[in-house]
Amino acid sequence: MPTHTVEIKLCIILISPPFKPDEVSKLQSHLSLLREEYVKLQNKLANTERKCQVALAQAGVNGETQDGFVSRLLKFIADLFDKEQYSDLIIQLEGQQDVKAHKFILSARSDYWGVPDLSLVSVLDLTDIQHDVAYSLIRWIYTNEINIKAHDSFLLELLRAATRFKLEELRKRCENGLMSFVNMKNCIKFYQTAEEMQAEVLKSHCSELISNHWNEFTSEDFASMPAPLLYEMFKAKTEYPLHTAIRIEREDVVFLYLIEYDAELSLKVNEVDNKGDLPLDLALKSKQRSMALNLVSNRADVNRKDNAGRCLLHKAIQRGDEASAEFLINNKCDVNIVTHLDKETPLHRVASFDPKLTEKSVMEGMSRIAKVLLQHKADINVQDATGSTPLHNAIMSRNEDVFKTLLESGKVNLEIKNSEGYTPLWVALQQQAESPTEEEAGTSELVYGQSSLAAQLIRAGASPDAVEPESGNSLLHMAARNSYQAAAIFLAQHGAAVSLSNFKGETPLHVACETGLTDLVRVLLESGANPNAQTLRPSTSSVAALGMDDNNAHVFQQTPLHLALAQGYHSIVQIFLDVKAELSKSPGGSSGRILPNFNVKDSQGQTVLGLALWNHMLDMADQLIKGGANINEKNAEGMTLLHQALETQDTNSALFLMDHLADLESVSPEGQTVIQHAISRHLPQVVKALCDRGVNKDIMDTEGNCPLWQALDSGQEDIAETLVQSGCDVDLWMPSSEGYYHTLLHRALDQNNEAIACFLIRSGCDKNSPRRPGPNGEGGDEGRDLQTPLHLACCWGLELTVQCLMELNADVNTQDADGKAPIHVAIENQFPVVISLLLSHPGLLLNVRDKKGHSPFAAAMTMKDNKAAQAILNREPTAAEQVDNRGRNFLHTAIQAKDIESVLFLMSVNADLNSRTQDSHNLTPLHLAVLTGSEILVRNLLLAGALVDERTKSCETALLLAASRDCSSICSILIDSGADVDATDENLNNALHRAVYNGNLSTVKILLTESHINAEALNAKGQNPLHVLGQYGKDTAAAMFELFRETMPDFPIDRPDNNGNTGK
Repeated sequence: MPTHTVEIKLCIILISPPFKPDEVSKLQSHLSLLREEYVKLQNKLANTERKCQVALAQAGVNGETQDGFVSRLLKFIADLFDKEQYSDLIIQLEGQQDVKAHKFILSARSDYWGVPDLSLVSVLDLTDIQHDVAYSLIRWIYTNEINIKAHDSFLLELLRAATRFKLEELRKRCENGLMSFVNMKNCIKFYQTAEEMQAEVLKSHCSELISNHWNEFTSEDFASMPAPLLYEMFKAKTEYPLHTAIRIEREDVVFLYLIEYDAELSLKVNEVDNKGDLPLDLALKSKQRSMALNLVSNRADVNRKDNAGRCLLHKAIQRGDEASAEFLINNKCDVNIVTHLDKETPLHRVASFDPKLTEKSVMEGMSRIAKVLLQHKADINVQDATGSTPLHNAIMSRNEDVFKTLLESGKVNLEIKNSEGYTPLWVALQQQAESPTEEEAGTSELVYGQSSLAAQLIRAGASPDAVEPESGNSLLHMAARNSYQAAAIFLAQHGAAVSLSNFKGETPLHVACETGLTDLVRVLLESGANPNAQTLRPSTSSVAALGMDDNNAHVFQQTPLHLALAQGYHSIVQIFLDVKAELSKSPGGSSGRILPNFNVKDSQGQTVLGLALWNHMLDMADQLIKGGANINEKNAEGMTLLHQALETQDTNSALFLMDHLADLESVSPEGQTVIQHAISRHLPQVVKALCDRGVNKDIMDTEGNCPLWQALDSGQEDIAETLVQSGCDVDLWMPSSEGYYHTLLHRALDQNNEAIACFLIRSGCDKNSPRRPGPNGEGGDEGRDLQTPLHLACCWGLELTVQCLMELNADVNTQDADGKAPIHVAIENQFPVVISLLLSHPGLLLNVRDKKGHSPFAAAMTMKDNKAAQAILNREPTAAEQVDNRGRNFLHTAIQAKDIESVLFLMSVNADLNSRTQDSHNLTPLHLAVLTGSEILVRNLLLAGALVDERTKSCETALLLAASRDCSSICSILIDSGADVDATDENLNNALHRAVYNGNLSTVKILLTESHINAEALNAKGQNPLHVLGQYGKDTAAAMFELFRETMPDFPIDRPDNNGNTGK
């Protein structure tokens, strides 16, 4: 194994971190094995070097073998050790022992044996060297062998002797051997020895080890090292030798440093090392006063700050170092110097020591430093970055010794505020409230007794009325706001102004009531606090800062009792009641105390009674009423408490107010009475209670709605039932917007509201009365149409209402101003279900006619409502035969109107197809069909069985009528249906006579070509058709004549009539 490998392994072990005991023993065993291996390697190396030298020597003498001269010479020399043979020198050793030696051999090894000339002496005195060392040295000279396993002290002495006689080869062997013994504990001693003997290899090895473990060495490790050597080591090993020398407490090294850097002392002695330490601070920390004085005398700056901005005095105080702090103060350091960021002075730091966290001796020492600082004119009122003075700090840390020292100085300003606006008194109150000591825990008398910091501040002149600048809160406000009840009571009892207002107008009593501090409220009221003080309106900027808009503006003008009630504090309300009762019994008042007023309103017009109600404190509300609170007080919107309760649907509060005789006739800003308001907010219990108390149940609101209508219109039938049972008017005639009078039922029907209509009908309203004109005839047609509720229901098709009216015996036959019964109206408006309902009524009359004479069946036919007509016929079969005022039945009318659909319907219900009109013409339906010229009607009547040859009063058949009107197609239909073509009228004219007479060429052609009519028949004047043609010829006469000649070539044209005239 190479030597350097072993050295690396040894170094790794030496620089490894601390191990556990069992690991240490294992490592020691491992180290011992490594050391043995190292020694073997050293011996092997020495033997190899010797062989190499021999080999080199032999190579120089012509390649001799091992039996050559050089080998034999070396062996011969080794054998001469301590032999008489050729000996010419006696070496005297320690212990009076001698070794026989040979001058030429010693001269071959070195020229330096402590004598001017070795050849001139016969005795060499080495008695000043240890025997075993001297003996081993001489033996090595002869044999080149050395015991490397020897103890390190032996090797050190051997190295020293080798150095003395300049035996370089032996020196190297000793250095290599010693390196295996070097460790952290002895490396400094070995380094010192190597320096003395100029053993550079050993020195380098020790130096590396020292560098690796530099921070682990203490001053004791360097105690024996000479100052120059140590100084050189420090300069070589550290960047800051001065700091290192101070740390190991070597003032002689410091002296050397000061001498070397005399020209740069102002910089060097004030330099900060890589650990952030200053030389003077190191000296002070290690209690090296003389060294500190030496540094100060050599330009060390007592006000020098480290990289963190802390000066030496701050650091000394920070570590509780009284001696260092006093040293710096006495050496004229700046006692008002501040830290970079916190801006704290030394006095701030001294005051910040907490006795709970600091040893008693340190506390006592810092208390003495505080006095020394004040003696050296430290600023007692200076403020740090947070605005705190040393007095603030002393209070926050409960440092009573420094606190008393500051107060006793007589120069402390007790009203200085920190950046939060807090005076020392507030800090004291806060500290003792949040963290009372075991002795203070309990009542305010214990927490804020005479020995408390707060009490001491008050005695020293601190104001109990200090005001925080941003909010205007006094100490009393802040104590109450933070629920420091004992602190607030302490202030009130020590002269604090109990009625002082902050920027919001809040007094301490407001805050105490809002936070529920019962005892404090009682003390404040007893101390004369104004119970009626009101808060102020917040500024626009404040509202904006709070993120509130106009609709959610902050409530203001509140009294303390408003705030207590808003938070639901019963006990505080009771205190106000007790105070008012107490003061009311004292006619002249009680020492200027103000009587609570329970009727003061906040910005929303709310009194404390209202707030008690809204917070469900009904017992308190009862007490407030007894205490003089006005039960009918209105808020800013003009609403009484009862209306407010109704608006918020607070049934319990509403009933409570009614039980306490609230005004039941009051009107809301919207014009609603109490009962109307209760209905609009869906409060059946309240409505029932109001009805039981006899309120007006028929009063109208601004829109003309009575409570019953209001309830029904909003779907609250339970409330409507309550009103009906309480005797409200279910008809309630009232004027409409058009001026006529109508009932609730009429109004419901006009609005098609069946739910309301049915409810009113079931509740016994007037079911048959029509609407009425106004007192002066107002109302137009609606006021005079005489339409009953059933008419209106039929008009709008309100099926449920019609059914309900019929069930409750409404008159189904009553007629309106036009004579129409409900059935007429239903048919005209075509509501099948309503028609069916009416027809199902047993008392319905179907012969009722309107002013036009229309029966229900006629109305159905007029509206072409076949279903309704059929239903009427099913109930009254003769209804279809009823005639109108002109004597025509429905079939006649339908034919005249060419209403084929109605005709077919009447045919389908077996109407009489041969019924005659009851007038002077006495026409059948077929006659009427011919007269209308409707072929389809004629054909359908004939197919349905109408008689084809029925005659009118003037003996005219249908064919005669058709021939007269040139209805050729109808004539053809009639001929095909078997009409008597030779039938004549009362003047014995047949169809051909009439056709010719009227010049109806088409009809003449049909008669001559499609029938067997007697063309030669003579009428009463003895004229045949040709005579008539000649007498009454029209434009078509020539065509007719030709037609006669074509169809009847043998026609007797020369036959004369009764007057002797022929057709020519």
